[in-house]
This record gives sequence, structure tokens and C-alpha cells, in this order.
Amino acid sequence: MRMYLIRHSITYGNTLGRYIGTTDEPLCQEGVELLQKKIYPGVDAVYASPLKRCTETAEIIYPEKPVHIIEDLAECDFGLFENKNYLELDGNAEYQRWIDSGGTLPFPGGESQEIFRSRCLRGFERVASDCIREAMKSAALVVHGGTIMSILDGFAVPHEDFYFWQVKNARGYEIELDEQQWNKGKREVSVCGKLRVLAADARKQL
Repeated sequence: MRMYLIRHSITYGNTLGRYIGTTDEPLCQEGVELLQKKIYPGVDAVYASPLKRCTETAEIIYPEKPVHIIEDLAECDFGLFENKNYLELDGNAEYQRWIDSGGTLPFPGGESQEIFRSRCLRGFERVASDCIREAMKSAALVVHGGTIMSILDGFAVPHEDFYFWQVKNARGYEIELDEQQWNKGKREVSVCGKLRVLAADARKQL
């Protein structure tokens, strides 16, 4: 089964480098226009985080497909750092402790990395099981950068570090899942590479 992990397009908070986790902001105009310039691979099913930036991205990319919401695929809760950037947090002692830990400490008032990553893996397992049960051959997951990093850190073979899988807005990864092996409990995915998209102008050539 071929699956596409797609990060949502640009929001206003993204343009300011803010920690946008539970903040439910929509795409900005730049984000909408970015999607309109691209053609994404066709799929049998579309899944998304419940947050607006993901559902809006999914609806623009796949206007003819229903979007199945998976709560566990939402972005991390950044707690006290939510909707702030590093300049706004400069001088904050809790932020400095978090930076000094290499990002391993839980977000004050938010989620720990362990809880967040475990939640994302649970969400992906639900999608995989659903697709296998319905005999899907392809699916798109329109989610968050952190969600994609968690899924690939947990399931990609060969393994790479969490931060290796960082990806820009409206981009992502193409992966393959062996349904028989997955059903046997072998929870692995193969990464085919970065998501391949066409420029919208390519429609004229199709």
C-alpha cells in the first residue's frame, strides 16, 4: 500500500516562526496559493488531523474526497510556549531549560515528547488498520510536521533520528506499507523518498 504523509500548508503563525500546536488557526492566503500551484498524487482515501490547517489543506488538495478525521494525529501541545516564537520566549527561564535539554523535557503545561509520539503512532496504526480492512491501495495523511516526524521515527526502516524527518509546509514523504507483514505485527514502513508533486501548469500537458 502506498501512503503519502503531507504536512499542512502555511499559516500566519508559521510565517512568524511560532510554535503552533493546539492553536487552531486556518491557512493564510500564501498557504492557499501554495497549494493551488501544486498537483498531488491521487489516492483512495484521505485522513487528516482535526485542526483547521490540515482539514483545509486536505480539502484543497483532494476536493472530491471525504476527509476522515483522526484526533490522535493532531500536533503537539506546546503548553506555555504555544503561539510564541523564540524571540518572544527569549529570557524565559523555562524555555531556556527546555532548549538546554535538547528538547527532551516536556513542554511546560503541555505534552511530553513520549506522550506526543506515542499518540501519533497510535493514530497512524488506526489509519493503517482502516486502509487494510477496506483493501485500500493508497492513502494520504494530511497532518503536521511533528506528526510526520513521529510516525517515521517510530516506523521507518532503516531508522533515522526524529529530526531527520523535518519537512517544509505542503511537502512530505511517500511511503510503502506491506499489509501482510503489518497484520503479522511487523510495524514497519519503507520510505520511497520525498513527496513528488507536479506544478499546476502541468495540467495543460496531461
